[in-house]
Amino acid sequence: MAKQNVAEQFVDILARAGVKRLYGVVGDSLNPVVDAIRRNSAIDWIHVRHEETAAFAAGAEAQITGSLAACAGSCGPGNLHLINGLYDAHRSMAPVLALASHIPSSEIGLGYFQETHPELLFQECSHYNEMISNPEQMPRLLQTAIQHAIGRGGVSVVSMPGDVASKPAPEKSIEHALVTARPTVRPGDDEIDKLCRMVDEAKRVTLFCGSGTAGAHAEVMEFAEKIKSPVGHALRGKEWIQYDNPYDVGMSGLLGYGAAYEATNECDLLVLLGTDFPYNAFLPDDVKIVQVDVRPEHLGRRSKLDLAVWGDVRETLRCLTPRVKPKSDRKFLDRMLKKHANALEGVVKAYTRKVEKHVPIHPEYVASVLDEMADDDAVFTVDTGMNNVWAARYLTPNGKRRVIGSFSHGSMANALPQAIGAQFTDLNRQVVAMSGDGGFSMLMGDFLTLVQHDLPVKVVLFNNSSLGMVELEMLVAGLPSYGTTNKNPDFAAIARAAGAYGVRVEKPKQLQNALKDAFKYKGPALVDVVTDPNALSIPPKISADMVTGFALSASKIVLDGGVGRMLQMARSNLRNVPRP
Repeated sequence: MAKQNVAEQFVDILARAGVKRLYGVVGDSLNPVVDAIRRNSAIDWIHVRHEETAAFAAGAEAQITGSLAACAGSCGPGNLHLINGLYDAHRSMAPVLALASHIPSSEIGLGYFQETHPELLFQECSHYNEMISNPEQMPRLLQTAIQHAIGRGGVSVVSMPGDVASKPAPEKSIEHALVTARPTVRPGDDEIDKLCRMVDEAKRVTLFCGSGTAGAHAEVMEFAEKIKSPVGHALRGKEWIQYDNPYDVGMSGLLGYGAAYEATNECDLLVLLGTDFPYNAFLPDDVKIVQVDVRPEHLGRRSKLDLAVWGDVRETLRCLTPRVKPKSDRKFLDRMLKKHANALEGVVKAYTRKVEKHVPIHPEYVASVLDEMADDDAVFTVDTGMNNVWAARYLTPNGKRRVIGSFSHGSMANALPQAIGAQFTDLNRQVVAMSGDGGFSMLMGDFLTLVQHDLPVKVVLFNNSSLGMVELEMLVAGLPSYGTTNKNPDFAAIARAAGAYGVRVEKPKQLQNALKDAFKYKGPALVDVVTDPNALSIPPKISADMVTGFALSASKIVLDGGVGRMLQMARSNLRNVPRP
């Protein structure tokens, strides 16, 4: 049997760690690794058209599966292209291993062709970032990188010169058992006791939930019922906490709606559960705040805490809920539920007014129909910008659907490449990319990746020929919109020319059949929907502070648009409010 080289050992270890595929673009310094993958049946090479797509796809795969995913770039410009997608994966706490191939080891530091310094470039977007400069560092360095990515939740980067990858692997190298899953973390009894006392002493408690509540829906609902607490959420908490939630008061933040802002600011005790909510202007500064998070570095970095609790949300609530005293007073909860329903009633009329005849098409209508027609277990990937608004308002979570976007990093062009990674995890699951025309056109070349791999991703393109969110930001700041207009082609024609299904929708009555046909199509499909660029309207009452930016209460920055099935949910929850 021929002796392994370093590249072959590298690929074997990735496969042992559960990596199924490596996304990237081939290149000379990367060739030994790609060739090792060609000869290894346990792992596939996924050829994309841009390395940024490779990193986004790996990050999405990791978020869907919860397991390690991987991407790679060749030396210099190749691996440099990974950086934006790696930032997104890192800030999304997605376990991703990135291989940054490097120039010949003898030329490092001498200004060689395509020379960069990956160990410096990726420092800020990784938990671990080291170079294999000698075969003797294998396999320990790669194993360490894998355990950083999985154990801490985020990115590890391994740099490796192509000549090192081709060298023989060291004899008698030690390969230890790999960590492939994270443990649960339970707070200490002292913290649980302190939190219990604070909950018991408070008359009005509000829970505000983020992505850290994944897997803890039942525990949050049980706790909310026992203490009669309204439950709000951040955007990344929507898919985990909004469904089957009789205590729902909506979302706070820049895209907020409903009564979440009021509930978090009018309580006696605010309990932040698994959220690293970045907009501290929306958080109160005159109520007691407790934060529960599995990552201790997140505790207290947004607001002043009265108690910091280091632990998983699910394990913390399992310890806490049996200890707290049940509350019987529902006045605060019921008042917030009524406010929430009234707030949604107030904005829904803009969506319901002649939308089925309005041309150009209301984007709210597109999102609402898409929500109705998509599968119950669909994966939605959402472009940054106004598509975040439509996803926040109209996508209805149910415990099986997933919604992935660049919600922490805020990058453009994320939806299409994230859909690639999501689709590879299950070719039979419906994956829908909610793309804006600005984001789609930025990485449009990787629509060809869908065709090349015959991925049945459905791209629903909200085409308003503008950078809508940027336009709104300018208007709110009192500036005329400038540089925000896109001169677009017929994207559906481009899709057809690429070998995919493509249809252009310009009238509302065409929409349902277009989506139905696209969803039935076996391969990749694009539905180019021409939407109203004037759908964004400034709230009717603009305060003097509003022109300073978005750091305002949710009630002031809610766009004058609809809210889809959330209104039905709010009305349903009002049935729990006792009648006078």
